[in-house]
Amino acid sequence: NALPQDITCLAADRMLIFASYDNILHAFARNKEVVHTYEGHKARIHLLQPFGDHVISVDVDNVLIVWNIQSEEEYLQMDFDKATFAVSAVLHPSTYLNKILLGSEQGSLQLWNIRSNKLLYSFPGWHLAVTTLEQAPAVDVVAVGLVSGHIIVHNIKFDETLMKFQQDWGPITAISFRTADGHPVMAAGSPIGHIALWDLEEKKLMCQMQDAHSTAIAGMSFVPGEPLLITNGADNAIRVWIFDGPGGTGRVLRSRMGHSAPPTKIRYHGQNGEQILSAGQDGTLQSFSTVHEKFNKSLGRGSINKKKSKKKGLKLDTMALPPITVFASEVAHQSDWDSIVACHQGYITCTTWNYQKTSMGAHKLRPEEFSKHKPIDIYATVDVYNMQSGIHRGSYGKERAHEGAVRGVAVDGLNQLVITAGSEGLIKFWKFKTKDLVYSTELSSSPSGILLHRDSGILGIAFDDFSISVLDIETRKIVRTFSGHHGRINDMTFSPDGRWLITSSMDCTIKTWDLPSGCLIDCFLVDSAAVSLTMSPTGDFLASTHVDDLGIYLWSNRSLYSLVSLRPLPADYEPSMVTRPSTCPVQDVDVAGDEETCDEMIEYVSPEQLGEQLVTLSSLPESRWKNLLSLDVIKKKNKPREPPKVPKSAPFFIPTVPGLIPRYIAPEEENDTQSKVVNLGVLAQKSDFYIHLEEALSTNEYAAPLNLLKSLGPSHIEIELRGLAPEGGGSMEVMLSFLRMIGMMLNKKYNFELAQAYLALFLKLHLKILLSEPNLLEEVSRLSTQLEETWIHLRALFNQSLCVLTYMKSALL
Repeated sequence: NALPQDITCLAADRMLIFASYDNILHAFARNKEVVHTYEGHKARIHLLQPFGDHVISVDVDNVLIVWNIQSEEEYLQMDFDKATFAVSAVLHPSTYLNKILLGSEQGSLQLWNIRSNKLLYSFPGWHLAVTTLEQAPAVDVVAVGLVSGHIIVHNIKFDETLMKFQQDWGPITAISFRTADGHPVMAAGSPIGHIALWDLEEKKLMCQMQDAHSTAIAGMSFVPGEPLLITNGADNAIRVWIFDGPGGTGRVLRSRMGHSAPPTKIRYHGQNGEQILSAGQDGTLQSFSTVHEKFNKSLGRGSINKKKSKKKGLKLDTMALPPITVFASEVAHQSDWDSIVACHQGYITCTTWNYQKTSMGAHKLRPEEFSKHKPIDIYATVDVYNMQSGIHRGSYGKERAHEGAVRGVAVDGLNQLVITAGSEGLIKFWKFKTKDLVYSTELSSSPSGILLHRDSGILGIAFDDFSISVLDIETRKIVRTFSGHHGRINDMTFSPDGRWLITSSMDCTIKTWDLPSGCLIDCFLVDSAAVSLTMSPTGDFLASTHVDDLGIYLWSNRSLYSLVSLRPLPADYEPSMVTRPSTCPVQDVDVAGDEETCDEMIEYVSPEQLGEQLVTLSSLPESRWKNLLSLDVIKKKNKPREPPKVPKSAPFFIPTVPGLIPRYIAPEEENDTQSKVVNLGVLAQKSDFYIHLEEALSTNEYAAPLNLLKSLGPSHIEIELRGLAPEGGGSMEVMLSFLRMIGMMLNKKYNFELAQAYLALFLKLHLKILLSEPNLLEEVSRLSTQLEETWIHLRALFNQSLCVLTYMKSALL
């Protein structure tokens, strides 16, 4: 349900929602799909009016078109002269069949019959441009908003003015009437965000709602039959006001709002991956939920003195702080004291914020050594404050921490080390508690920012020469260096497991670097450079904000739900342009690319044996070989206590003995003379496994009988091995062939556990025959030697591993 460009005009009737961008008009059904498209305007549409089975649209070239909604055809087109009548408002008066009222920038109004295309009446107006028209609850009465701030309540049937009001806040931007609840109230919006409520009975101003929005009121509407007013404005907010208090003024019942200026920094808050903290150029700090909009919070705007700011209001507030550039948050103890600290653009003092109270905190952190008489740039200090009390707890370094400006600060997960980066090209490691300098390392270039992944102890460093380095804080050495960006690096983020480093740059690329392999595994272009990035703690989403864009975009991690190739990208790889996430359907090209990647991944099959010297087990489940020696016990347990008896069928007429006293004839006992001895001659047919073993005596190829045996169940395997003996229909040659097959498996060192299980069952079944046959006995002794050598080698490896493991458990690290 998204259009390719920004929606400039919106209207709705009882069935459809009409939205226009540029010169094209669309009709949405059920808020989900575009069902009609109307093309015919040559200029941008700026007015819409649903009109029964038709919809009226007016463009900036003063062309009015009446569309048939279902057929999408033009019913009527009217051209007006801009010099005499430039259409600025349109309204369908109630009960006026086929008629519309048009307002103009020249101040006059015209009543038209659309069906006959006739001008019925022309109102002279008030010689001031008409900005809005609104139908009053009374028939024939219309409210007219003028550019001078006047509101005229006019009867169009008799062409007479009923009442007149004036606002001093500029042109009237929107008008709405409160209906059906016994309060004759009219609300009017202004360009500076104030709302005036007028009492129509007493014809006077009832109350003012100042700073309802921080920008112009774009639209407002009373809910029919309810004391609710819905307003929206250019500050990217929509609010619902309820009028349930004394004096007739309204209070905010619920609201949805975003940033009114592009965000500058975003970070996930907490470990559940459901909240994103965002700081914008509008000076506000907000929390957005990735689950549902009802969980969004606004922490407000920073202020030097909150009490004075409330008295002065938004427009005259000189106490407002500059926009937040960097902030840090923690979940621990956030219900006890402030959990967010923020730095402001060009402002020395840092502010604290309380996430639970959704407001600015109680403390302002300002170093004492900063005075008004000294320039700011001579200091490069790193100070420590207590978040609970706001008290200064010291600073790092004797006079200053760095010779140049401090470009980044990070604290490890155990509060043992503080890492700072200076513009002079030094990374310094300090003791957190004693504040002593532990280590200092020089970098190849001046760093522009650092980011620490606490769990793995990996520090990402972005440089002014557009390169990236990764430093291990344990060894304090550079372990990876990446280059490839062609613009300033705006932000970095790690994946939760510390395997990926994702970077964004002013060259409009977003790149993913794989730290273990040290390679670039993903790169794509966006139409606007990403200003800030943050990865979800659960690893499912990457959030990004972009230049001159109010929204926060979520990118899903495809590796969680599909096969994705993580092979390094070639050096000459050209990244493709990717549209930012929206509700638009995914392009077919991207889908095809995904399918090719998946096919490529599926074609790879792991070999059965990685190396000839490695002892390899089969991939069969344990139930296929582990219980081969216990089959007789299992059968005995599963055997029924007594054989099932077939119930004897009773005759329909029971025979009786002839005589005076009726007696039944005793049932005759059936003599079962059939023999239960199975004739082995009937089962003397050779099985497939037997035939393959016979063929292997001459060819010495045992793959076919082994694969056949692997496909059989435990009971079937026992039957096959019993059939190898002469009394089961087999021969000594076939038994010798089976032992050679086991020897082949031990030589090649694969299916190792199957060889043990098959040989154990064979010895259990045919031990007496083996003792009486020299050839078989010689083959068994050879297998015994081979098994013993293999097991001694494995046992030595097991003992070595157990020894190391026991030492690691008991040693004091």
